[in-house]
Amino acid sequence: MPKPTLAEKLKSLGVKVGTSEIMPPPAKPASMDSVEAALDGHWVDTPLGRTLIHEAHYPLEYRHGIAPLFSSAPLHNLANWAGDARLRDMPLGQLAFLDTETSGLAGGTGTYAFLVGVGRFEKTESGDDFHLMQFFMRDPAEEPALLSAIEQFLAPCAALVTFNGKAFDAPLLATRYRLNQMPVPFADFAHVDLLPLARRLWRDRLPSRALKYLEENVLSAPRTVEEVPGYEIPYLYFDFLHTGDPLPLKGVFYHNDMDVVAMTALFSHLAGLLADPHAPDHEFGLDVVALAKLFEDMGMWDDAARLYERGLEIGLPENGFWEAVRRLALLQRRRGDLDSALKLWEKAAAEGHIYAHVELSKHYEHRVKDPELALRWAKSAHKLAQAPSLPPYERKHWQAELVKRIERLEGKVRAKKGKPAKKNSA
Repeated sequence: MPKPTLAEKLKSLGVKVGTSEIMPPPAKPASMDSVEAALDGHWVDTPLGRTLIHEAHYPLEYRHGIAPLFSSAPLHNLANWAGDARLRDMPLGQLAFLDTETSGLAGGTGTYAFLVGVGRFEKTESGDDFHLMQFFMRDPAEEPALLSAIEQFLAPCAALVTFNGKAFDAPLLATRYRLNQMPVPFADFAHVDLLPLARRLWRDRLPSRALKYLEENVLSAPRTVEEVPGYEIPYLYFDFLHTGDPLPLKGVFYHNDMDVVAMTALFSHLAGLLADPHAPDHEFGLDVVALAKLFEDMGMWDDAARLYERGLEIGLPENGFWEAVRRLALLQRRRGDLDSALKLWEKAAAEGHIYAHVELSKHYEHRVKDPELALRWAKSAHKLAQAPSLPPYERKHWQAELVKRIERLEGKVRAKKGKPAKKNSA
């Protein structure tokens, strides 16, 4: 019997022989060179190297939910709110709408922007449109090229529009430019940060003022399933640096694209609100009262008074209603319309609002010179201030003020009647 071969011995022991049954190695993740195709981008050369860019063009008639991207509304009131007169007559083509995706949310020199979306209105061969460019670095070593490309795109601009950008995006990018020993291209730009304005206008009605929430609940523009939560984005980028697979980043690019588009539409919506605050299509009284407060703070009292009145007409929750009455009455007094202020104070006093009793007491003491009527209003306020339902700090505040007011008015009443002053019991 012939002696078995080594291959036969191995086979009898269960060892696989040959290559037919060997499984192929797992497919390698997409390489760095495939990023361009996977993210539908192209390379641009800069003096500091090349960087990857994804571009999108939106026609001027494009609407993001209820709001157009392009607004023809004058920016005078927006400039007044922002405190920067340069914005008053600035063409929209000089505004850059900017948002960053970063390696972390803490900021500082260890945080960098790996994806920066910037949009601006511009004239092209095919007509005017909104040109959005997303600048991406495959590796932190490409940061100088990314920053250089952004600088080139910002060259025609004179203002930034951001959402929380004064606190985060702009300082972060400025730090990256300085660390790379490059001038900050937007250092002298005007800057409109929409987050503080959004808080002013919607904090009383909406539970959140996050951009995505406003996009859904103010602009009526929900996002698609491509959206990824912002908190996941740094982890997705670090995964990309580890694996080289760019496909999960497609959701990041979509998120950034929508942030820039939503911010631009929100800017358009807000510019229209401030340019024409008395438009007839206001739906929520709280929004109108928020506009009234804004215009009051800007010193535009006639507009503010009309807005308070409009908000009261549309309807408000009880607390908001009486707060609007209080503010409108004080505003009417400052405007010199005492008749309107008195009617509002009397309306609030009838509902048991202590401040209204106090304001009526002040009015009859100082303007009408009727200390007896002023005393009656002060005493009615003092009685209301005894209510057990009143918070202790509020009760203490009113007690201290009203005791002094009543003592002074009692002295005036006695003096008016020719009676001697009441002796101190001490």
